[in-house]
Amino acid sequence: MNNGLVNAIIAYIMWGVLPLYWKLFDNVPAGEILSHRVVWSFVFMGILVAVQRRWGDLKRIAASRSLLLSLAASGLLIAANWLIFIWAVNNGHVVETSLGYYLNPLLNVLLAVVFLREKPNRGQWLAIAIAGAAVLIIAIDYGRFPWVAISLAVSFGLYGLAKKKIVQDATVGLFSETAVILPVALGYWIYLAAVGKTTAWTLPAPVFVELLLSGVVTALPLLFFARAAARMALSTLGFVQYIGPTIMLLLSVFVFKESVSPVLLIGFGLIWTALVVYATASVRSTKLAKAS
Repeated sequence: MNNGLVNAIIAYIMWGVLPLYWKLFDNVPAGEILSHRVVWSFVFMGILVAVQRRWGDLKRIAASRSLLLSLAASGLLIAANWLIFIWAVNNGHVVETSLGYYLNPLLNVLLAVVFLREKPNRGQWLAIAIAGAAVLIIAIDYGRFPWVAISLAVSFGLYGLAKKKIVQDATVGLFSETAVILPVALGYWIYLAAVGKTTAWTLPAPVFVELLLSGVVTALPLLFFARAAARMALSTLGFVQYIGPTIMLLLSVFVFKESVSPVLLIGFGLIWTALVVYATASVRSTKLAKAS
């Protein structure tokens, strides 16, 4: 349990400070950064698969059409999530990225109701209603729909739903997902070269080396998270999850100097209230289930 908690804290701290890393490449278009993230993640995960000798798992995946389709879906969803996140960070929307990942656990409940036929209790429904009100308030304050936050929450929520159908080791799973979208990334490289719009390859050598590390930056928190999930209760892991978006929110205000209106703070306050209500209702439901 203690070892799992340490792994979870490390994973969410790494995810929380990730905007600082992507800001290093704010002069590179988000699509080009994404293509490099996919390629170098594939390379790094390929090395790990080779070291761990997981060839049997890869053969099983290649022999299963349904598994390949599920991995293709999860790969496209996580790629969309990465693209939105990178674009948002480098275009001054870190506050919205934080909001998106605060909303994600509550959206997961709705997805579970619709697709997995799960039945939330009254407290959990109340939390969802409070979160919905918060999004509405934030949208009114923005004067527009908070599409970055909602897109991040939806894409990551659907990614989690797709992963529910894939019983696979984290290393092999991420390698397979990046392998599925690798041809698109390489094709985009060819397109950029053909039209003369390549940016990343003209970066100073030290900055380009930092971009090469995007595979490591992508994989490490996922691997720490997988170790944590295997060693600790899901409810406890859910509480630790909010380290990430909290760090993002603090970075957006104190490092990136994004403006936060009083109404936006009220909206975040409602989100935090919803999280407390949801966590309390979930703990009570678990205790009742054990008691019966």
